[in-house]
Parts: sequence; structure tokens; C-alpha cells
Amino acid sequence: MDYPSSALWSGQSPSPEKSSQILIREYPHRAIAIASPTHALILRHSTSTSEAIANGSLSSVASARPRSSFDTGTPKCMVEFSPNTSSLLADYRPLTPRPIYGTLGLISIGRDVFLCVITQASRVATVRPGETVERIDGVQFFCLNSADYDDVVALDPYEVESDATSVYGQSLGRRDVAIEHPCLELQRLLGNGSFYYSTDFDVTNRMQDRPADANTFDINNFDESFLWNSYMIQPLVEFRSRLQKQERHALDASRILTSAIRGFCRSWAIPQSSAPLRSQHTGLPSYLTIISRLSCRRAGTRFNSRGIDDDGNVANFVETETTYWSPSGVVFSYAQVRGSVPVFWEQAAGLLPNQQKITITRSADGTQPAFDKHFAELEQAYGAVHVVNLLSATKPGELELTSHYRYGIQHCPLSRPAGDLSRDHALLRDTEYDFHAETKGPQGYEAANQIRRYIESSADGFAYYLAQESDDVPEPKGRSPSPQSRRYIVVLQQEGVFRTNCLDCLDRTNLIQTIISQMAVEAFLGHRGETAASDFWSRHSSLWADNGDSLSKIYAGTGALKSSFTRHGKMSLAGAIADVRKSATRLYYNNFADKARQNTIDTLLGRLVGQTPVILFDPISDYVAGELQRRSSEFSTTEKIRIWVGTFNLNGRTEGIDEDLSPWLCPAELGHIQPEIVAVGFQEIVELNPQQIMNSDPTRKQLWERAIKRTLDHHYSRQGDDKYILLRSGQLVGAALCIFVRSSVLHHIKNVEGSVKKTGLSGMAGNKGAVAIRLDYANTPICFVTAHLAAGFTNYDERNKDYATIDRGLRFQRNRGISDHDSVIWFGDFNYRIGLGLEMAKELVRRRDLERLYENDQLNLQMVAGLAFRFYSEARITFMPTYKYDVGTDNYDSSEKARIPAWTDRILRKGTNLRQLSYNSAPLRFSDHRPVYGTFECMVSIVNEKLRDKISREVYERRKGEVGGDTANLAGDESEDEDLIGYDAIEPGLPPASSDRQKWWLENGKMARSSIMPPKPESSAYKTIPNPKRPSNPYAPTEEPDWVNIPRSESRLSSFSSMSTSPYEHVNHSMLLSSSASSSAPRKLPPPYDPSSLPAKIGRMQIGEDNVPAQLDGPPPPPPPRRQTGLSNGPPSTTTTQISRKPPGKTAPTSLPPVSPASSSSQPAPKPKGPPPVAKKPAHLAAPASPASSASGSVELRTTPQKDTTKAQVPQLPRRSTASLHSSVSNHGGAPAERDESPPQLPRRIASNPSVTRMGRAHPPGAVGLVGLGEKKNQLPAQKAAFVSQKPPAPPAPRRSQAVVDLLDDETGANIGGWEALKPS
Repeated sequence: MDYPSSALWSGQSPSPEKSSQILIREYPHRAIAIASPTHALILRHSTSTSEAIANGSLSSVASARPRSSFDTGTPKCMVEFSPNTSSLLADYRPLTPRPIYGTLGLISIGRDVFLCVITQASRVATVRPGETVERIDGVQFFCLNSADYDDVVALDPYEVESDATSVYGQSLGRRDVAIEHPCLELQRLLGNGSFYYSTDFDVTNRMQDRPADANTFDINNFDESFLWNSYMIQPLVEFRSRLQKQERHALDASRILTSAIRGFCRSWAIPQSSAPLRSQHTGLPSYLTIISRLSCRRAGTRFNSRGIDDDGNVANFVETETTYWSPSGVVFSYAQVRGSVPVFWEQAAGLLPNQQKITITRSADGTQPAFDKHFAELEQAYGAVHVVNLLSATKPGELELTSHYRYGIQHCPLSRPAGDLSRDHALLRDTEYDFHAETKGPQGYEAANQIRRYIESSADGFAYYLAQESDDVPEPKGRSPSPQSRRYIVVLQQEGVFRTNCLDCLDRTNLIQTIISQMAVEAFLGHRGETAASDFWSRHSSLWADNGDSLSKIYAGTGALKSSFTRHGKMSLAGAIADVRKSATRLYYNNFADKARQNTIDTLLGRLVGQTPVILFDPISDYVAGELQRRSSEFSTTEKIRIWVGTFNLNGRTEGIDEDLSPWLCPAELGHIQPEIVAVGFQEIVELNPQQIMNSDPTRKQLWERAIKRTLDHHYSRQGDDKYILLRSGQLVGAALCIFVRSSVLHHIKNVEGSVKKTGLSGMAGNKGAVAIRLDYANTPICFVTAHLAAGFTNYDERNKDYATIDRGLRFQRNRGISDHDSVIWFGDFNYRIGLGLEMAKELVRRRDLERLYENDQLNLQMVAGLAFRFYSEARITFMPTYKYDVGTDNYDSSEKARIPAWTDRILRKGTNLRQLSYNSAPLRFSDHRPVYGTFECMVSIVNEKLRDKISREVYERRKGEVGGDTANLAGDESEDEDLIGYDAIEPGLPPASSDRQKWWLENGKMARSSIMPPKPESSAYKTIPNPKRPSNPYAPTEEPDWVNIPRSESRLSSFSSMSTSPYEHVNHSMLLSSSASSSAPRKLPPPYDPSSLPAKIGRMQIGEDNVPAQLDGPPPPPPPRRQTGLSNGPPSTTTTQISRKPPGKTAPTSLPPVSPASSSSQPAPKPKGPPPVAKKPAHLAAPASPASSASGSVELRTTPQKDTTKAQVPQLPRRSTASLHSSVSNHGGAPAERDESPPQLPRRIASNPSVTRMGRAHPPGAVGLVGLGEKKNQLPAQKAAFVSQKPPAPPAPRRSQAVVDLLDDETGANIGGWEALKPS
């Protein structure tokens, strides 16, 4: 922006001591450093951490868990602040040759993280010596995690010089296709000349709220309502708060962190000859400054941001401060505010000037809590408030706003004076001043000065801020005191504020605020017996004209109207022509550019749905986040609320307005329970004729709103019942939605928004479509949608498309959609019909056969098919079809069209916290539809923010004391990000998982110790040690004891006590004892690895592989635990797989010969080495094989462990098979069964007839299915199939009788009716 009339230091950059240098290091990790002369702030993106979060391997980090469906991984960065040394930045190079003047913060766009720095700035104001303000003229976004955008620059034709162009220009020329920088729009917004910052003082607070001394301020005291980079700078501010005091002061002194405001700031240097206050000691000029701070709480463009929100924030809220500093040691300040009319209203952009319709979106009663909150905050910040309302009394829209404004002031507690005092002594007063009517006469805008007589009493009472330099400061000899040595004493404080508004708070408001500012300066000078010359007032008017232009460009896109009069004191012809041109330009911006500007603003402020802030890594903060999540029950509670929802197609009739609506609004199911929320949806509230489908007439809606409120208040009139308040309503031609809430719960409700979506005539007409209202009840977002979908018996595809259009296209502010809510309730005339003929449908209705009717309901069929309302639920329908009736009767349509009865009016829900209590229709007969209602119980979450913050601080301090506050050195690559982050405990009560840096068993550096004592040995000649033969997996089933006794060193047995330390080597102690104790037998190497000896191979199982049968003795081992699928870490075991048939009528099964993969002798016979394992397809993907034939009877799978006579074996756990399996089952004669190479069947539930397969083929009795042999964790029931080997079985060997090991044996085994689904390994 250019301000030629008031440019004081045009193009002057900030002083060098206020600049820093930005550096980059590419290897081993990409890192960016901001270096001041004394310190450096180093930032590195945690790449591996983000990827781990995305793929779930770091899901134990509580603070990194996704918060919404959009949040796939919170971007994390590591940060270090260290003294600047040559070794620290040895590997870094400059990223841009020019200095930078501050850091605005970090922002994530997609998966990329960008650092925003100020690359161009110019000094525009000096409030007083030592307090300067700079304007941001250019910013640059540097990516922390990628070099893709290093050579992407914004080619701005109006930009004379670009930092990035000089560095990256050559690379840009080699690109085939130019890549647009993701932050291009943000870069343009921040560099458009409307943002300001100061590194000398807190520019977010007015002078009265800052320390009187010039250059002492604390970042923690910034007013976030005016801090526009609050979202981006917050991670760095939080990091700063965790530093030690000395480091924190060093970071502040480095001027790296920057606070930016938006609005206007400019100074005029008043020479001594024109200064109203003159100093005899110095020839320094005086400084007249105006600073306007635009609030970011409800930021937005003209037609996208209007009125108030539930937190009391209003659109276009600006605090404007006029300051004057004199070398005589006097500082004057006066603040006033402007803001949109504090009621809930909206205005749509249009192509005709002054024809944009104003819509009040909430009743006066529903507005009052937010209205009171707004003025309570004003009163707390500024004192008494005097409202100056400049709206027209003749324009209907502005008159309606004025009436709501007046109602709010009358009912606001601040407007009631204490005791018997008059309204002039109230904290809230108002003046209605019709600006256009007052300035219509021959005097023109000069007549606006008449407002002085309406507000002069308040102006005198509000006073102004005045501080004077103390006289007790000793002056150095020969020179004046430095700004740092000055000490100011506050003499007077401003005790009230004028709040001025018109419709846009731009043109009329700026002119009146100029007059109020002049009144304050005149009062200040008058109290000192001074007056100001015309030259001084000319500069004052020019500053205010520039202020109006700047604020108008931000909000409306052009400079302010009437600025010619503000600047020169008269309206010229050129000024009138300029106003016409500005009005036309505003129409273009408001209709075609403002939506994109609004989206950029929301991105900057971090208000888009799914937008996640950057997390600066701090292991203590991660721990605190996890603790808060685990202790959420301490500061959050749940509460059950009741919601009544109703829908009614009125068929354009108004006869029922005066009828008793209580059978519908207050059904018997509720009893005397008063719902917290009442949501009423109407369709065809007006007749849908061609004249109506393009416009919405609110008259009918308002009539029904009054009828509903009258019914509710009449029914709930007992003592203790609350009155209902209309929270918000919306209308789309014939569809209307009204939300009423109990007055006692209004304080729980925030962020109420409304939206509509047209679907008629391809989205051009509003005869069909939806109206939605969303709100936050405490911490639970709830959305209500009423819809009127396409009509026609066979048009269910069109209705499905209407639903999809509404679900995807209906959007609230900040890109929030319907699905972005915990609870969603759809209700309305969905127009889905019953797919039966007229006679059949009426016959079923006559028989009240609702089940048969529902089977043919189109909505039911479309939902089952997943074509509409996916993931929504509907309660059981127990009422008759609600369409179509003869009006005034209970008879279905008897006209010529003969509509088929149908449930067109429905209520659907989605949300785990919703429980439907009732679903019914009401007997209201004045329409051809019957109204439908449902009652819900909703579980809402309420968080005590103060208690949460208190617990957070306590946990942080405790954790910091436990682990210390050292930060990781980011300069090297000796550590992994996961080691720095650490892990949380997987279960409550367990220690956190260890990493290379932190081991839970060492307890903060203490030596490891064990509290387990070994048992006493059998005799003194032995000592007890852990059993080396026990498998390494402590949970594997084994018969080995935990401890064994070995001879002591002085014992005769000590010569060989160390030989049997391997679980794979068996040492016969008795054999050794028979020989000389001094000599030991040579050690025998274990047999070479033979994959064929394993019990379960990759791809097949061998049965009867060895010629020598195993010797069986000893009881069987206990079965492995259920769900155990992995192999034991201990020695491989040897098992025998037996298959026995149970012929009918026999109890003792006939078993197949046992099989042992290993010989029973101590010296195994040499076997050919099997092929190495080969990766193959999992069993469920391999080519299937059909089961082989077998004799009649069911088949059992038995496992019999083989026990070596010289060595105890650990039974092998079942393992998964990863390739196709083959089977061979012998019949009673011992002949092998035929093999079938067809693919194995997938696991499925067994039919009652075991001989019938999945494909309908009849297998012989006892056929075996070959599915997932190695996958089986449990023994199969008798009627299930078993797996056998493709080799013929060996002859049976004598064995001991053993009990069958039932791997499915548990308390629920008897109820298992089929296969358990097996997951691939």
C-alpha cells in the first residue's frame, strides 16, 4: 500500500541490529537455522517420526495420535536454541543473501512444514523514542522437510526486488513446468502492506495496558485477539516458555520471534513550530501516531463475516488508538473501538449496490447471552461503553438491526444503573444517530459534527491516558537522558470507550471516529491550556483518512468512501467520482474474490477443519499429553441430554398454526421430561409454485416459530420448567429448520452456524434441497439436517444423488462438513416410496403388516445396498405410512392420482453417543402428510478447561524434575527421532517401553538389580543356577524347571559342570561320572541344520519320514495357550501327528501310525539336506486342493510329543503354513488315499451335513479339508477336517495311551459353531 500523504520514512529498512540471518544445512538432516549475532534457533523436521505416525508404528505417542478424520499425522519438528558458535553452524550455508527481520512462525500445508520469515520491512511509525513500528512488505516460506520448493518463487509483477529471485532464479529457468508454491496466497496476504510488527514493544496492546517504560515487554502478555500470527507462532512461544530464565531472556533479546498485527499504523513528525506542546530543552519533533488493530477472532471479508458469534466476538472489530508524544516528557493516548452490530445476522453478496438483503439468523432472546458476553468483555477491558449506532432509520434492513440492537442493550445487565441512579450512570449507554438523515441537508458531512452534543458528557467522563516523565531521573552532563533511562509515571487513565458502528463499520464509522479522536485531543490540550494549529489538525485528518482507507481495503477490497471529506474537510467532485469507482470495485471483490480471500485468512489463523498445528518436539510435552489423555476423567465429565426431533410436510397450509401441536411437539413418550434441544423441520412451508422456488419468504416461517414456542411454553409451564429460546432458524424456499433450546443450557452452546444446499433444477432452485444447523454443546459437535428430496415413485436414483450432493456440498464455516460432527440427525421428507402396487400396499396397510411393507421400502433397500445414507441408522418403524392422506381424514389418497401409501417422512441418525428412545407419528390431519417425531438421548462431553490446565502444569513440572530439561543436540545425526521421542506404556501400570536412550529398568541411571532369589540347593555340594535348557521364551510350554542344581567348584562334579550349558547339547552325567573326573569326553557338535527334521515346514508337513519309530513315554505336555501363533525361541521339538477315525458307534478311535521327524537314538541318522525355505503365497491365497477321500467317520487331529531317552524336548508351538498343503489319509486297509490337486477351501462355517462341501460336491464320509494347517492354534472338533501329509504313513509303533489334546478346549468351546477365521501371517 502507498500512503503518500503521510509517508515519513519511505523505504527505510529496520536497523541492522534488528535483523538476523537464515541458514540451511542439507546433510545429514535438512535443518534451518535463524542466527542472530549471539544465538541460533535451529529447526529440523522429524521425518522418520512423521512417517512412523502415519503408518502406525509410533501410535503409542499420545500427542501424535490423529485427532480427526483429516489428521493423518501431526507434523513434528525438533528445535534447539543455543549460543552461536562457529562449530555449531559450521555445516550451514546462507539460504538468502539478505537479512531477515523476524519469524512469524511455522505452518503445515499437507505433509510439508514451512517456516515463515519476514524478508522485507519498512519503518512506518515511531510512537515515542525507542518504540518503532515496521510494516511487513514481504515474507518468504521455507520448507523444513523438502527441497522441492527451494527454487519456487512468487513472480509478482509489482515486486521490484525479490530475495528468492537472486538465489533461485537459475533453477527456475530450467523447470519444464512451473510449480506453484503451496504458500503463495499466504505470501501475498502477509506481504500486502496491512501487517505490522515491532521488536521494541508489545504492539498488540494499547499504551494504557503496557508498562509505562518504553522497552520492557513480555511475549506471554500479548493480546491474542489482535495477534494475527498467533497460530503460527504458538509452537515457538510454548517452546520459549519451557526454556530456563536466562535462555528465555536471550531468545527475547535476539528479536527472532515476531508478533504481527493487522490494520494500520502511521506516524507524523510534528515540527516544533507546529507542535501544540513545545519543549525548551530540545529541538526534537513531536510524534502523532494512529495504530489500528484488527481483531482476528472473527476475521473475514465483508459478506463472509458479519455480526456476532457465540463467544461474543464481532466481525470487523478494530481498536484504534491515537497517541501523541512530546519531547517535554508527555505521552497521550486515546482508544476507541468499532465493530459489526452485535446480533446474529448475515448478508449475501449481490451485483446491485445497496440491495444486499440483511437476514437476522437468531431471535433476540437467543442472541442475548452472546450480546451480554461481548459487552462484558468490553467493560472489563475498557470500562464503561457508549454505543454510537449510525444505522439508517429508513432502510428496512438497517432498521431491523437497530431494533435488535436496542433490545439487546435494554436487556443487558450493564445498561441497568445501580440503585436509584439514572441511565446516564449505567456502564452501557447508547446513542442512535442516523448519519445519512443528519447529513442530508445543505451542510453535508459537516453536519456530522453535531454528534458532539450527544456524546460530550460521556467523552468528559471517559477521560484519556496520560503519562509524564519523572523529574527524579538524573540527566547526564551535557546531554539529554536516553530513552532507556526515562521513567514515566501514569497521571490519568481512560475509563471508558466509544463503540461506533454502521453497517460495514467503514465509511460513516471512520468519519465519526475522527471527530471523537479530535474531541479527545482537544480535551487533553485544553486541560494543559494549549491549543493546536490548523497544520496539526490537517495532519490529524490525513492520518484518519489513511486509516479509513487501509481498514476498508482489508474488509471490503477498496479504500473508504467519504475519505475526501475526512482528509480535506469538504467533499469535492473528484471525491464523489472516486466514491462511485470504489463502490463498483467493491461489487467485484465481494462477489468474485472474497471467498478465496476468506479461505486464505482461515488458513493463516489455523481455522480450517483438519488443519493441525506444528508440534515442536519436547519429550516432556509428549508425556504430559499422554497423561492428560489417561487422566481425562479428572477434568472431563459426560452428561446426558434429551433431543426432540420432528419433521412435518405442511403442503403449503397455514390452517394448523392455531391448532394444538402438543401431540407432536410434546408426545406422551416424553412425559414431563423437558428436552434440552427441540429441532423442528418443515417442508413445503410455502406453496412450491414457479414464483416461489427462487425466493425464500420468512413470513410463514416466523408464524410457525411463534406457534411452536407458544405450544412449548404452554406445555412446560410447571414450576421448575425452563422457557424455550429460538437459537437459530434457516429456510430454503419451502424447507425450514428451527432449533429451540432451554434457556438454562444456553451457556453450554457455542459456534452455532447455518447453511443451505439447493438441489432443485440442478442446484439452481430451492424447491428441493436441505437446511442445516450445527452447534457445539459443550465439547460435542452436533449437526441437524432437514431435507426435501426429489419426488416421484421411480426417482430413487435422483433422491440418492440429492443426498450425495447435500452430504458433500453442504459446508459450514472453516470448511466444516456434515460428517465432521460427533452426532448427526437427518430428518425430513425424503420421498422414498414403497415398491408395491396400490392394491397390495393398501391391503397390507389394512392388515397392518408393517414388516412386509418395510421389506419393499425404497429407503431401506437403498441403505442396505449402500447407495444412500451410509453409516446412518433408523429406529424400527411402528407407525403407519405417513403419505398420502386426504386432508382432514385418516383415509389414504382417493384422488385420481391415487398415490401409493409410503413412509416419505423419516428420521435417521449417526453417532455412537446417540441413543434413540422413540420413533412415531402424530395425528395432526390438516396436511396430506402426518408429522413424525423421534426422541434421542445424547451423551455430551464437558471439559473443565481450568482444571485441565492446572493438571497439565502439575504433570509438566513433575516430569521435568524426573527426567531433567536437557534438549537434544540437533547438529549431529547420532540419534534417531524415535529414541528422542520415547514411548508410552502399552497398558496402565506398566513402565514405558525402552529405547536406546531410555531404559525403564535402569531407573534414571541406577544400576540394574534383581530381587528374585534362587531356591536353596538340595545339598551343600550343589548350587542353584537358572536352567540353561529352558526356552528363551518364558511363555512357551515346557517341562523344564526354572532352576537346576550343579556341583560347586570344590565338588568332584565341578570338572564337567560347565559342559552342559547349551540347550541343544545333552550331556549324560552318569556316563561322565563313571570315567575319570580329570578327563572329559570330547564335545560333540550338534547335528547340522536339517529343515526336513522340523515338524512344520514351509509348504508341507512330513508324516512318517523316519524309519525308526519314536519311543513314547511320559505324559503329554500341556497344550499351548490359545492365540499363540509364533514359534518358540527354544529348541525345536518333535511331535507326532495322529489321525484317528471314529466310526459310528465306536468310542475308541483307531489312530494312524505315529510319526517322528527325528530318530529315537542319540546319534541321528544322516538325512539328505532339504531344500531351503522359499517364500510362497499364504495358504489363503495359494492354489486350493480338494480334500482326499477317506473311510466313513469323522477325523481327529492328535499331537503326541516324542521324548528322547537322553534329552527332554520342548513341544513345538503350532506355526503357520505359508504354502499349499497336500494330504494323504489311509483307509482301514492302510492304502494311501488319492490326492486331489484342487485348491484348498477358505475357512468357513461347517454345514449340518458334513459330507457336503462349499461347492456343493459330495465328498465321501471322512473327507479332509486342507485349510491353513500351520495356522491351526487349537484342536478341531470331531466333525472338522484334519491335515495330513502327502507321504504314506509309517507302520504303527507301540505307544502309550494318551489323552487327546484339544486345542479348542476352553469354556466357550462347546458353543463354537464353525471355523474361526484365520488371518495370514
